[in-house]
Amino acid sequence: MSDVADAAKRLLLGRPVHSERLRHTLLPKRIALPVFASDALSSVAYAPDEVLLTLAFAGLAATAISPGVGLAVAAVMAVVIASYRQNVRAYPSGGGDYEIATVNIGPRAGLGVASALLVDYILTVAVSISAGSQYLASALPALRGYEVQVALGLVTLLMVLNLRGVKESGRLFAVPTYLFMLAVGLTAVVGGVRWATGTLPQAESAALEIAPLPGYEQGLVGLAGAFLVLRAFASGAAALTGVEAISNGVPAFRPPKSRNAATTLLLLGTLSVTFIMSILLLARATGVHYVEDPAEQLLRDGVPVGEDYVQDPVLGQLAQAVFDGLPVAFYVVAAATGLILVLAANTAFNGFPVLGSILARDGFLPRQLHTRGDRLVFSNGIIFLALGAGILVAAFDAQVTRLIHLYIVGVFVSFTLSQLGMVRHWNRELRREPEPARRRSMLRSRAINTTGLVLTATVLVVVLVTKFSRGAWIALLAMGVFFLLMRGVRRHYSAVREELALGEDPAAARALPSRVHAIVLISRLHKPTMRALAYARATRPSSLEALTVNVDLDETADLRRQWDALDLPVPLRVLDSPYRDLTRPVVGYVRSIRRQSPRDLVVVYVPEYVVGHWWEQLLHNQSAMRLKNRLLLTPGVVIASVPWQLRSSELVEGSAVVTAAADPSAPTLADPAAPEPGGPR
Repeated sequence: MSDVADAAKRLLLGRPVHSERLRHTLLPKRIALPVFASDALSSVAYAPDEVLLTLAFAGLAATAISPGVGLAVAAVMAVVIASYRQNVRAYPSGGGDYEIATVNIGPRAGLGVASALLVDYILTVAVSISAGSQYLASALPALRGYEVQVALGLVTLLMVLNLRGVKESGRLFAVPTYLFMLAVGLTAVVGGVRWATGTLPQAESAALEIAPLPGYEQGLVGLAGAFLVLRAFASGAAALTGVEAISNGVPAFRPPKSRNAATTLLLLGTLSVTFIMSILLLARATGVHYVEDPAEQLLRDGVPVGEDYVQDPVLGQLAQAVFDGLPVAFYVVAAATGLILVLAANTAFNGFPVLGSILARDGFLPRQLHTRGDRLVFSNGIIFLALGAGILVAAFDAQVTRLIHLYIVGVFVSFTLSQLGMVRHWNRELRREPEPARRRSMLRSRAINTTGLVLTATVLVVVLVTKFSRGAWIALLAMGVFFLLMRGVRRHYSAVREELALGEDPAAARALPSRVHAIVLISRLHKPTMRALAYARATRPSSLEALTVNVDLDETADLRRQWDALDLPVPLRVLDSPYRDLTRPVVGYVRSIRRQSPRDLVVVYVPEYVVGHWWEQLLHNQSAMRLKNRLLLTPGVVIASVPWQLRSSELVEGSAVVTAAADPSAPTLADPAAPEPGGPR
């Protein structure tokens, strides 16, 4: 069974990679861009959708201001990109926002940022995969109705690909990411040319009317209209998610790491702003309509279109209009968009494990998240992320509109605290930097980060105000849970470290026990029993005895007769158990020895079978397991498992079973060289 599992693991993940190969997994910029920036790039596929969908609450006229909302999002994007370029230069270690907040504001702020980022990474996977499954369903109508199943399958696929290694998964994802960039770029260029030449046709949905929702009949006038515009801006700000992943992934870049990361950020910002504005401008030019409830909000001749109407995403509608004479282009754009949305989750699969490893190193998460797997990736972090995202996808039915309200809270919490930390960082550096040229550079960096702080804090307030009741409270609750859990983990590790410390008198920890009592647990006389007795004698304890529990009078009497007939040089003690319990009498006897001599050591030898099949494990060693679990809680007691390999264990080792007779190095009771116990029996 073990060999089969190992072969399957090797087939899925590949051969283990030597630790010395770690430096060969570093990424050049051409691979780092699709690995770390696919999330932010992919958001251009759904951020415009959310802007138009929100504005459509107030009817058709409201959607006309969508380019203005997009321009505001682009301005924030430009400032955040410029700010994070300062971040990666100042803190290239990979801690990102967590490290910046911890060092410059304090551990609690750092832990708050980490909580926000962990939640955001999980939501990134859930949102991106859900959006990707919807785009794939639009390109392949046979998938409609199975979006949840498709999304869960894609999460699993991404998990396996990332378990194979960052560089290998990056190469796999590079082609689809560049294909998406080419598809959107061609849509923007061809659409722009046709718009300028007056040959751009209207989208299919342009012939429909949009019915405003109750409360928005007057359009965008008044407080409700202003609030709706803010909501549209907050939804469009989802385009900024993923920017922070590059600052967390600086160690994965090839040297010079900081400069390459900053260049990748600049490329990301330029592409994202260009794509978002192009889509929103073309959507207005082609009359694209996109609403939350198309069956009721979209009207044809004043009548709702009904449940049979299929609403394609905004980019899909644009591709149909721009390439109206070339249907295959629509399918290419739809497929490329679906793929990039799926691969956007790969950004989180790179950022979450690295952040989890740093937090585990600092004692805030289980230490298993800090170790690398066979392929030099943080395997446990990848698996944990996939499980969390899968739960969200299933819970929210893979619906982007329901998930998007949870999405951007965490990222703007981290943005804001990170920029505050950077402002404090530059203030501290300026106080001790005398060189004028360096001071001018620092003043410029501080001004950029201060602008970033003001803008991201403003957006955070807008997001909280406009989205709190629509699901943002769930994200805040999740952040609070992560925060408390991580503090609890840190307290536990600190308490354990303090308890295990040598203290002021290290010699006390090396003190030898006064006496060693050896106890061999037996149920019947057979080869495993003889091996356990021989091994116990070989350690030369102060006292040695065999111990059995009387649960059947006939079996116990038979054991005594065999024991006496063999004339074994070890006394046999029988414990009565009127209620046929094996564990309690043994534990009680061992503890009685400890009470009599607290400075003595008791070593309990437990014969156990080594089996080759999983089902055999269910048939053996259950009593031994219960006993060991109870004895582990007793101070001054050591448990020694004495294995006996059954023939089926050959499946595990791939070699012949080594028995006591075939093992000349193993001491036996008949071996005159076996030392006698060193004290009274």
